[in-house]
Amino acid sequence: MSSVSPRADLESLPKYIPGRTIEGAIKLASNEVPGGALPSVARAIAEAAAGINRYPDTGSQALRERLARELDVPVERVAIGCGSVSLCQQTIQAACAPGDEVLFGWRSFEAYPIVTQVAHAKPVLVPITEGQELDLDAMLAAITDRTRVVFVCNPNNPTGTAVRRAELERFLDAVPEHVLVVLDEAYKEFVTDPEVPDGVEYTRTRSNVMVLRTFSKAYGLAGLRVGYAVAPEPIADALRQVYVAFSVNMLAQVAALASLDAADELLERCQEIVAERGRVRDELIAAGYQVPETQANFVWLPLGDQAVPFAEHALDRKLVVRPFAGDGVRVTIGTREENDLFLAAARDFSR
Repeated sequence: MSSVSPRADLESLPKYIPGRTIEGAIKLASNEVPGGALPSVARAIAEAAAGINRYPDTGSQALRERLARELDVPVERVAIGCGSVSLCQQTIQAACAPGDEVLFGWRSFEAYPIVTQVAHAKPVLVPITEGQELDLDAMLAAITDRTRVVFVCNPNNPTGTAVRRAELERFLDAVPEHVLVVLDEAYKEFVTDPEVPDGVEYTRTRSNVMVLRTFSKAYGLAGLRVGYAVAPEPIADALRQVYVAFSVNMLAQVAALASLDAADELLERCQEIVAERGRVRDELIAAGYQVPETQANFVWLPLGDQAVPFAEHALDRKLVVRPFAGDGVRVTIGTREENDLFLAAARDFSR
């Protein structure tokens, strides 16, 4: 028996629960896109595989420069990470000392409290509204002198609801300058409401706003793990300082660049998912479910105590959805055929 022990507080950390993968079942639990990588991206990955005996560019310089051009921001303000979730943790490591506060709505992205506590900061959870939306007024009221970072997940995961421009700007105007507001826009490519703003625009004029995005969702690169941040230059520098060397591998960098080359094809696929999103939500509402308006690639069923039984019911029908015990169920939009099977299971569920 080893006498070496891990940190005592690790026992108190909430556990990240990924969507389950079950052989023979349809997976609608992890917000992946059903089509996988675009064909041109798959070819680029295959061609690049011949060079995997070499280390990747640890600074992802080509990708940073390309994103800076695409977004019209200085390259010094772009940082790359191993998915946006790694950038969440890097942000807290870069901005917080032990005991500082990190604030976010709840329920929201389940990694927030985990990465906060790993960095010895204190998570502050602010309940969402009855309408399943982030309560920015309550979040503002919860800010203290110890608050260093506020995550605004927009659209929010797992509820899919989004904060509109006027509400967000009032919030940003009122947040103290010492607090870094992180607009987590992992689902930006699925947003269709023109009143849901592009967070990068705020980074041009506000010195305490940064944006996180990912290639895992709309781009179909969840298995390669690559995301990016647009941040104030001192924060972007700090993100690179705490970055784990070489953690964004060479294939991920190549795939991200190839995905940016295929923007038109990507947009077409997103539009197909958005159309299915609307159809699925309409059918669920017709079946008697309460489903908040969603701007992501999933729908949210706020089922409360029925969340786990609903997920078990779906699994009996070879459908894997993502329950959050006591709150609700998140269901990723799949193909039309997969969605039809899910809708049939939802109609069969006895509430």
